[in-house]
Amino acid sequence: MPFAPRTRHDWSLLTRTVPLGGRTLIMGILNVTPDSFSDGGHFYSPEDASGRAVAHALQMLDEGAHILDIGGESTRPGATPLTPEAEQARILPVIAGILQQRPDTILSVDTFHASTAEHAIAAGAEIVNDVSGHLWDPNMSRTCAALSCGTVLMHTRGRPQDWRNLPPLPQNEVLPLVLGELSERIEASITTGISRDRIVLDPGFGFGKRLDENYPLLAQLDQLQRFNLPILVGVSRKSFLGHALAKSPNLAAILQETPPPPTALLPATTAANVAAILAGAHILRVHDVSPAAVAAAVADRILAAAEKA
Repeated sequence: MPFAPRTRHDWSLLTRTVPLGGRTLIMGILNVTPDSFSDGGHFYSPEDASGRAVAHALQMLDEGAHILDIGGESTRPGATPLTPEAEQARILPVIAGILQQRPDTILSVDTFHASTAEHAIAAGAEIVNDVSGHLWDPNMSRTCAALSCGTVLMHTRGRPQDWRNLPPLPQNEVLPLVLGELSERIEASITTGISRDRIVLDPGFGFGKRLDENYPLLAQLDQLQRFNLPILVGVSRKSFLGHALAKSPNLAAILQETPPPPTALLPATTAANVAAILAGAHILRVHDVSPAAVAAAVADRILAAAEKA
């Protein structure tokens, strides 16, 4: 079979169970921040409270998003750290606004603060998506276990302020590092009391992996299936895609070897998303929902045909 057959799972959230593997689910990104890498300030305005963010959330749902992931603190290098209270002031009104208009929406909170996770779940979110894999707040695993919510464990190499100074990773060491450290995070989470059927894994593209260090991870994504857990992939608008375009023999002259801005990376994102699905990804985390839904529809048909071949 030319592609990795996708595993099937029932993902247990706070109030419902979501089947994974039959089709790709789309998680729409909603950054309620002034300083996120590619869309900072687009859906955040102190004067407008949560209005713009809620409007964009509804648009993503109408375009085919199955889950919305709401974040209030940027993790780009050099971003201003927030207190949990400030983070909550940004996201909680948005959660309330979305659920008021679309009560059945599955919401995820993108946070590494346990107290924010607790408040967001109380407000109606179903999933905690922690980019640190529960490493940056020692209370996060216990909190998620007590909340009985869905949990996304992401691999991160260091903290954002450290990324520019991390030593390079040889390409043959990227996958073993991610597999080894994700294994540790899974064991720690389960030991703390998080049920295995609540866990989804994210290999953390771009989080401590610089530029071309991400490609071995994408090329061998199917190796994550050894954990028999669902896989979430977030490559949307990542800088490693722009770097590849600037260095491509086909595009270097056109781009003058300058990476395009994040908002111009839709075709590259689509290519990486399709590769991820064919390698076994269950969920795509994206800025551009409609194109991702279209790409997933085609990739899902390819997977289905491969399984029957």
